[in-house]
Amino acid sequence: MIMFDSLNRHFLPPYGCDTIHAPNFQRLAERTVTFDNCYAGSLPCMPARRELHTGRYNFLHRSWGPLEPFDDSMPEQLRQAGIHTHLTSDHPHYWEDGGSTYHTRYSTWEFHRGQEGDPWKAVVDEPSGPDSPRGGMRRQDKINRRYMPTEADHCQTRTFDGGLEFLETNVDADHWFLQIETFDPHEPFFSHQAYKDLYPHEYDGPEFDWPEYRRVTEPEDQVRHARLEYSALLSMCDRSLGRVLDFMDAHDMWDDTLLIVNTDHGFLLGEHGWWAKVVQPWFQELVHLPLFCWDPRRRQAGERSDALVQTIDLAPTLINFFGLQPTADGQGLDLAAVLDGDTRREAGLFGVHGGHVNVTDGRYAYLRGPRTADNAPLEQYTLMPTHMRGRWSVEELADAELAPPFGFTKGLRTLRTARSTLLNPYAFGTLLFDLENDPGQLHPLVDDEIELRMAGLLVDALRAADAPASQYERLGLPAEGPVTTEHLLAAEQAGRAADAVVPLPPLDDFTAGTYGLHTPIAELLAIPAAAGVIAEHLPQLHQTELITAVAGTSIHELAASVPIPYRTLAAVADDLASLTPPLPKDDHDQSPNGRHGTDRG
Repeated sequence: MIMFDSLNRHFLPPYGCDTIHAPNFQRLAERTVTFDNCYAGSLPCMPARRELHTGRYNFLHRSWGPLEPFDDSMPEQLRQAGIHTHLTSDHPHYWEDGGSTYHTRYSTWEFHRGQEGDPWKAVVDEPSGPDSPRGGMRRQDKINRRYMPTEADHCQTRTFDGGLEFLETNVDADHWFLQIETFDPHEPFFSHQAYKDLYPHEYDGPEFDWPEYRRVTEPEDQVRHARLEYSALLSMCDRSLGRVLDFMDAHDMWDDTLLIVNTDHGFLLGEHGWWAKVVQPWFQELVHLPLFCWDPRRRQAGERSDALVQTIDLAPTLINFFGLQPTADGQGLDLAAVLDGDTRREAGLFGVHGGHVNVTDGRYAYLRGPRTADNAPLEQYTLMPTHMRGRWSVEELADAELAPPFGFTKGLRTLRTARSTLLNPYAFGTLLFDLENDPGQLHPLVDDEIELRMAGLLVDALRAADAPASQYERLGLPAEGPVTTEHLLAAEQAGRAADAVVPLPPLDDFTAGTYGLHTPIAELLAIPAAAGVIAEHLPQLHQTELITAVAGTSIHELAASVPIPYRTLAAVADDLASLTPPLPKDDHDQSPNGRHGTDRG
């Protein structure tokens, strides 16, 4: 398996792109079956990898986290059956708290340091210069790049070097599974000059190969530059892919070796007015994925399949290839059986915990948002309480209780906690798209008949996945019985969907005083009266785990990433502007009510 991260289907020649230099992806399509209807499931990175291991959807029950004690891991099952499994990767999330149980399921594994601010090389003194980032992942990334001055030093190259070393050592052996997994072309789009030279263009703006997860506010030439930086990194991925194809050719491996080339999700590069992923609805650019498969038992080269397949199908495909049986808890399909016409999927489920819950039948995409503005109830079920880069806090665990077992937890009760999320999909509304007539998803449909059918498919998928009762309540769907017209939301929420695409007004459009939408959130939360304003209008900033990631930004900056209605922003601005700053500590003058002036005016 060659797995990329954030690989955009619409940037690949086999899927119709003629502007990207990627001859090896075209060569790959000529040797494999190209799947035209492959979709993500749970998003983003580690939730997708939990699906890769378990063949089950992740996002309905919990967010980002490790494998659970009750999870059946595909590479572990292979290992226990005597099949040597090896992971070579530069994907840094495997070595963080929230991904810490995945790589150890393999017989052997190796990690190649340096991606995306990986805490790798230690340089204590801050970099100098006006454009030098001050702290955080971007500073660390600048440091890491110093230690990768050539393509041979690049962590992607070293990852594929590790895979080729495994192949050279074991090419004559049987019973092994190799997973070559690179973080590229995930941001930042770091490649060397030879690949940038493939995409010459004039640009004199700031360095820009790492877009933030937010609305596009940059000028057109800067957006184009970022897209070409991504293109250059994708071309580097193409060369790495070609190295493996060359080895397979040279050693006649096509006769007995299964090859899968896949990704976890895509990446928005200005489409729909957004960068990146997660903070906006899950548009096709993010979830409609490239997938290539060569199965030596069927020898279908240069063919295409329109079967609806998903990430959860990879585990049973690999397990069955080695003559083993998937466990009963898996939900995926064997791609071989799909290609033989023995099985098919009517609808595919996809989403992120706390976001839209989405379903597609290949023709339509239904993005179901919550019925109410509080996006509640939202619950998390886990026995591995960690976030991406940290443990759950004591406060987050304070209300935890043991929940009854789910059908897939092998009789174990999980911790259930109430959870809020900064990324509330309510602002976008419930969306229905006709992918055949509106592939760019520019014109949401309001069609009760189609929505009723898609909502029915969604409920069927929720029930098949043993979704918690709180998900049905949050979405306004029936846990039992049929879906009826009273459950439909697209027409009711159509106005909100239209409002969500309106650009963010500039900061000058809002009332400002000593405090306002310009003030860092952490500073506001430290002032009791300002914290009271936030608690009233933006309570999620008090409750979410993501506050540590946004504390240094202002509310206006946050609104570029997180949909906040204009009316809410205006109310926050007005209330904050009415506050007076506290007096200096050595000034004993007090306000008329006997307290320093931190109260609302």
